[in-house]
Amino acid sequence: MGQIKVDYNLGGIEGLCLITPQKHEDARGYFMETYHAIDMKEAGFDYDFVQDNQTRSTKGVLRGLHYQIHHPQAKLIRVLRGEIFDVVVDLRQGSETYGKWYGRCLTADQGQQFLIPRGFAHGFLVLSDIAEMFYKCDAFYHPEDESGIAWNDPDLGIQWPQVCGEYAGSADARGYRLADGTPLILSEKDTKWKGLFAEKR
Repeated sequence: MGQIKVDYNLGGIEGLCLITPQKHEDARGYFMETYHAIDMKEAGFDYDFVQDNQTRSTKGVLRGLHYQIHHPQAKLIRVLRGEIFDVVVDLRQGSETYGKWYGRCLTADQGQQFLIPRGFAHGFLVLSDIAEMFYKCDAFYHPEDESGIAWNDPDLGIQWPQVCGEYAGSADARGYRLADGTPLILSEKDTKWKGLFAEKR
């Protein structure tokens, strides 16, 4: 693996990885290879990424937790500007870590990339004034196939950094704020997701 360092099985969850590209810095700035197919294959990854997505969000925006039911997507995520707290939940049937979550902060300065296999719900919270995130997917987006889990599902117990508020029985963000007073901002769709295990009752 010439230009990347890989941390495998983050949080004890099989397949969840952090990829750190080698950054070459000098007085002009820096250069790094953000994706190299040969390096990825040598690291044990064989993904055929077919779609690139980019988001721009303001502080307090929380997106997720999203997944596709019949067209699951593997994702390779990196932050172009700012800082986010990125979260996944293992939804793979038969997985020893089914229902377990893992989260980590990603920043533009670090340049690290979060590799999420198929079969996970995904979401993120913006911690900086502005954050731009870029990610590759190995399956196309199908809006009719999308589903989700409540970001504040008490059964999952995700520890979102800087978030203050009490669960009031739904994914509605009213009553939640960041520690500095910034209100959480969710799409209407994301306020309506149910808890993971509530869906199965």
